[in-house]
Amino acid sequence: MKTLIIYYSQARGNTKRIAEMIHSEVESDIAEIETVKPYEGSYEEIVEQGQREVENGTMPAIRPLSKKIADYDRIILGTPTWWYTMAPTVRTFLDAYDLSGKEVVLFQTHGGWAGHTIKDMKKLIKGNVVSDYAIQFDSTGGDELVTDIAEIEEWIRGL
Repeated sequence: MKTLIIYYSQARGNTKRIAEMIHSEVESDIAEIETVKPYEGSYEEIVEQGQREVENGTMPAIRPLSKKIADYDRIILGTPTWWYTMAPTVRTFLDAYDLSGKEVVLFQTHGGWAGHTIKDMKKLIKGNVVSDYAIQFDSTGGDELVTDIAEIEEWIRGL
């Protein structure tokens, strides 16, 4: 089964960190979702912008993905949690790319409450979601893992 890991990461790079952990253990390719206009400012300013975007249903423009989804059987998709849901950039991705006929694995990173992120993503995915996983980092917006690393590694091995 040919696998592609797709992720969006911002600020502390926590989602990227998990995507790279998966990539190092699972035979796969990897691609980052990138906005056309990068987020700028302090962590707090980006958080405030993210809150506005979630509340307004904003879908930021994204760059074309570096890989062709049609070439893959399984997609592992990761997002940070922004205001209890997926990052708006991931919503843009799910609106732009068709995952029909794909096996889909979802993961999210969050700082204390997973919210309804996975549920919201599942509503937008036409592919077969076979697994999902939430990874907690510290609640201050930092990069300290709260979820036990052994638990994460076990989940990754199961992929």
